Amino acid sequence: MRIQKGYMYTAHISFCWQQAKKKMQQEYKKYIEDYIKLFPDLNSEEIAFMNSYLTIAKYAKKEFLFKSGEVQKEVGFVCKGLLRRYYINEKGNKITTGFINENKYATDYPSFIRQKPSKYFIECLEPSVIIKLPYDKIQEGYSKFKVSEMYGRLIAEYVLTVQTDRVESFLFENAEERYLNFIEQNKDIINRISLSHLASHLGIERQSLSRIRSKIAKK
Repeated sequence: MRIQKGYMYTAHISFCWQQAKKKMQQEYKKYIEDYIKLFPDLNSEEIAFMNSYLTIAKYAKKEFLFKSGEVQKEVGFVCKGLLRRYYINEKGNKITTGFINENKYATDYPSFIRQKPSKYFIECLEPSVIIKLPYDKIQEGYSKFKVSEMYGRLIAEYVLTVQTDRVESFLFENAEERYLNFIEQNKDIINRISLSHLASHLGIERQSLSRIRSKIAKK
């Protein structure tokens, strides 16, 4: 009887694992399909080429997509989750330079496109599912298909515009304006990030951020 019960338990665990694996595969397939839909001008040959190299991976909270000093071989597209990009300054402090949530690219694009070691870390703040696009396949797609080259340029323009906007916010806005603009532009993640990470991103101390929030709340 003990042997039978043990066998039944093992069979149940195996069945549950198979079901969970099947569900995960279905979810991943849906993520890939949804990603390809972002490129409506691709023809069947171009879609087949993209399908041949896209991979998808799951990351745990606090796991890194890549670390400073590494060459990013694949650009990431976030299907699910939230990540932050940061660097460590000369005092050993982690300075947050951006947050990457669903339907955005996780990359240090200038380093990626030059295949040079990055100065940044990209860390998962939440469990995340990420589609990966290898550098060599992206370049092959550019050489084979004009439309792929166009989409690559649009992606590059978007990523670099986001980075430029942050730099200009420090040049032309005060701390309160940076906070208000961040809130306006990131309503979907404001309750998913810590005050410490947000303060670092805005370039202020956490106490200063608390004062700004308190001041705004009284208006």
